[in-house]
Amino acid sequence: MKLMEGKKGIIFGVSNTRGIAYSIAKQIHEAGAEIAFTYANEAMESRVRPLAEEMGSKMIAECDVTNEEQMKAVFAQYEKTYGKLDFVIHAVAFANKEDLSGEFINTSKAGWDLALGVSAYSLVSMARCARPLFNEGGAMLALTYLGSEKVVANYNVMGVAKATLEASARYLAEDLGKIGVRVNCLSAGAVKTLAAKGISGFDKMLKAAILKSPLNRNVTLEDVGKTGLYLVSDLSSGVTGEIVHVDCGCHAVYASCEEMEATTAYIAK
Repeated sequence: MKLMEGKKGIIFGVSNTRGIAYSIAKQIHEAGAEIAFTYANEAMESRVRPLAEEMGSKMIAECDVTNEEQMKAVFAQYEKTYGKLDFVIHAVAFANKEDLSGEFINTSKAGWDLALGVSAYSLVSMARCARPLFNEGGAMLALTYLGSEKVVANYNVMGVAKATLEASARYLAEDLGKIGVRVNCLSAGAVKTLAAKGISGFDKMLKAAILKSPLNRNVTLEDVGKTGLYLVSDLSSGVTGEIVHVDCGCHAVYASCEEMEATTAYIAK
């Protein structure tokens, strides 16, 4: 019997095969689960539908996560199609491009509201809509990044949004724990995705991560996908309110020997 056989759930945020959300969905599907998919708007449907159909999805629905009425309609459709929920995956984030470069101090109020609304508050409204449908032992999983804990160049307002997402996940873990549902965040390291290209200087971040990492490599989409599978499966039945780092150890290292040598050589120039 496969690990996720008989399990059913929904994922928000898959947009292409080169993304973290897709890699997690693929691992879960291959482990035997059924997955409903959503897409953000009409323009995204043509990208998402083939990926969902590839995994045999019975439900592919439009959902603007900032529109709670649309969110309620999506979960109502899910209930008609699949019945109960075993997992929900939140892989949704957005910020204006101009807010992902330059100084954080110049973030506009509108840019702040947009980034936190799409990237963090949506987890709260998603949990509220999902709660009545969850089976005991279910799980919610949200995607985050180290920029929530430390300053990362050009991550700016998205770092604040991810910090808010993580705090929200802890409070939701308390609320949903009452019905036996776990809530966790997966903090992936720098990995080549289409979304990451929107961050200025990302190629340098990839190289820096190799220097810092105890494993001396960048994390892969497969690494992240397998951890996502773990966090929504019964293998993590005692884990909730947690931020699980999948970054080859980068988060644990202040400065590697290689970094210090590179810094010394730079200062000597």
